[in-house]
Amino acid sequence: MATDTSANTTLDAQLCFALHDASRAIAASYRRGLAPLGLTYSQYVVLLVLWEHGTVTMGRLCRELHLDSGTLSPLLQRLEERGRVVRRRRPEDERTVEVACTAEGDALREKALTVQRRVEAETGLDPGYLAELRSELQRLADRLRTADEPAATDSEPVTPTPCTTGPDEA
Repeated sequence: MATDTSANTTLDAQLCFALHDASRAIAASYRRGLAPLGLTYSQYVVLLVLWEHGTVTMGRLCRELHLDSGTLSPLLQRLEERGRVVRRRRPEDERTVEVACTAEGDALREKALTVQRRVEAETGLDPGYLAELRSELQRLADRLRTADEPAATDSEPVTPTPCTTGPDEA
């Protein structure tokens, strides 16, 4: 039986699969570099937020990472058990939990930066194109997260900003 590939139903035609495949590949690359530091990729992104913003509330960490507290709490517990972060309740409002890096967590920053640079090099992409690609993917994620909001369905479709320098154009 012949298959109809004109309706974009082939695996290679799916944006979702291309993003999934790229995400798995880059996460594996990070995993190779982070494992010797005793970090998972998820723990690494928690530390990125703390290195950038200092002490933050659990709510802000959830928003920054697009995670719920049920997913984030076990990550923080493992980081806290290893002495990399500390959680404490705000004295003025005990409902609010703050998260901060410890000295040991801060000490991982330079080593993690080395991993980040290695992963970026492994992509084989020009740094300018990587920045453009990252921005476009962030805009895509933002559009998809808000696609179900009433204002989003009433608006005109968004025309993406074309990437001007692809990996083969540099």
